[in-house]
Amino acid sequence: MSKRNVALFGATLVSIIYGLTFTIAKDVMPKHIDAYGFILLRVSGAMLLFWFCGLFVSKEKIALNDFPRIIVAAFFGVAFNMLTFFKGLSLTSPISASVIMVTTPMIVLVLSAIIMKERMRKRMVIGILLGLIGTAFLILYGKSIGSGSNTTLGNFLVLVNAISYGFYLIIVKKLMEKYNAFTFVKWIYLFGFLMVLPFGWSQFEVVNWAIVPITIYWKIGFVVVISTFVTYLLNLLTMKELKPTTVAVFIYLQPLFATIFAIGLGKDDLSLVKIISAILIFVGVYMVTQKPSKERYKP
Repeated sequence: MSKRNVALFGATLVSIIYGLTFTIAKDVMPKHIDAYGFILLRVSGAMLLFWFCGLFVSKEKIALNDFPRIIVAAFFGVAFNMLTFFKGLSLTSPISASVIMVTTPMIVLVLSAIIMKERMRKRMVIGILLGLIGTAFLILYGKSIGSGSNTTLGNFLVLVNAISYGFYLIIVKKLMEKYNAFTFVKWIYLFGFLMVLPFGWSQFEVVNWAIVPITIYWKIGFVVVISTFVTYLLNLLTMKELKPTTVAVFIYLQPLFATIFAIGLGKDDLSLVKIISAILIFVGVYMVTQKPSKERYKP
């Protein structure tokens, strides 16, 4: 099997894992542990794994003037990103959360245009408007099985998480060009752990672990080890072998897998609101991320 095929398989596997994570994480919280306590578990577990693996990777020193960027990346990529995502997921449904996450590529391009002062084409503006309409429609009307009065807040928090992750991708780009991934990611997770500790400790402390079912322990382990650590390694593989545009396409598979798992396990339903919202978001993201035909076919 060629390296490209291995990378394509890895990218598909990442989408399947993320699709599963929406439902698995929802099973854990808020019934057994609240969102912030779960985040503390996830970040601390991943941090220990990254630092352990870092022992076997070539040693690099990080320049002191790069630490402010690492701290900001830790805030947007670990602390604020994960706190808003898990809190949002605890209030909304797996399908709604996965559809909103598809807006990430669109958000990255919008933030890049604002920060780097890039010119926005008419097609991109229309795509952004469609995506915003679809997202707003889902946030306001995307009720689901077992949804409470906080579904709107949950969907909004998932959107905030996607925006935060968009900032992270822009901030971390220079670090990826300068260092081995393990060199800076272990620091990002260390600073991220310190940031989530004040929020998650009280929720972690009150959990009666003696009455938590074994299946929930396995699900927590899946999120910490597979959804965080393993997917990061797989993403490194895919980014090394595939073009960024190819990797970006795989984010579209996440709502598909999330929907299959959530409906198959009876955790969610597929309503007309979700279908219409998903179509608007998908079309919007496609219009924003596609290059003009002249650029695509330039020799």
